Amino acid sequence: MDMGLGSILFMMVTGEEKGLLGSAYYANNPIFSLESTVADLNIDMIGRIDDRDLENESYVSLVGADKLSTELHEISERANKLYTNMFLDYTYNDLNHPERIYYRSDHWNFAKNGIPVIFYTTGSHPDYHKPSDTVDKIEFELMTKRTKLVFYTAWEIANRDGRLIVDKKMDPNAKR
Repeated sequence: MDMGLGSILFMMVTGEEKGLLGSAYYANNPIFSLESTVADLNIDMIGRIDDRDLENESYVSLVGADKLSTELHEISERANKLYTNMFLDYTYNDLNHPERIYYRSDHWNFAKNGIPVIFYTTGSHPDYHKPSDTVDKIEFELMTKRTKLVFYTAWEIANRDGRLIVDKKMDPNAKR
């Protein structure tokens, strides 16, 4: 059974820190075929401000939007311009960035299968993976704005007449 265009599957996975276990399991045992999967919008850590010194706190870091589909990148940029007007930071999008973020989060199990992805994050912060990363440190207004960008991007993808065009190929030698 295929979902078809216009459907959205929300998925919460676990085990990222142990080797992307949840997303790997789904990619190997999908509920809906990977061939019918149009995109993966991965959201992780969008409620905080990272430990970099950016001029604009109204930002979100995007990874992968331009790696497989020029069209996905353009949709994301347009959604931002029309609805949220945030600073879109592409620092982590560099495949040679020392943190190798493109290969280190759950979107990777989709990207390596040729599915266009966007990973939305704000990077790490001093409390990253520590018990001190508590809810009172979440920047709820910024998180709401970032979530709206994800929503409007997903809305555009789900309401298109056709699939996103995959106009770039994944490097077959790319390794996590």
